[in-house]
Amino acid sequence: MSLDGTVMTRRESGAATSGQGTAEQAGGEFLDRPAVLQYEAHGTWVVVASGAYDMETIAPLAAALETAAEKYERVVLDASGVTFADSTFLNLLVSAHRRTDLRLAGPTPQVKRILEITGLDTVLNMRDTLKDATAC
Repeated sequence: MSLDGTVMTRRESGAATSGQGTAEQAGGEFLDRPAVLQYEAHGTWVVVASGAYDMETIAPLAAALETAAEKYERVVLDASGVTFADSTFLNLLVSAHRRTDLRLAGPTPQVKRILEITGLDTVLNMRDTLKDATAC
């Protein structure tokens, strides 16, 4: 799937089963293209998001979280690689939170700040690390 982003899926073995790499390199600098990686860990579906998310780039992440919410009681979004998030990203988090036990792991300072400003930091289940978020 490609829409200014790339979706990769891997199992616990760590082998990628579809998609391309998560970043392209141009002139020694990484482009800030959004990318989504997903896998199962300890009965929890983990979605790893990286890059910038707005209404033009949210589709791959939205599809991943929607599918995960349908199949798993607990979904972890690793937001440690999110470089930009706007209200589209926040709306997606609220929607996923309503449909499953969504845990947000390692949000970047920018993501933490927007969650604090909107009050969503008191609504969403945030954890400092991926390990904490995937624990029962």
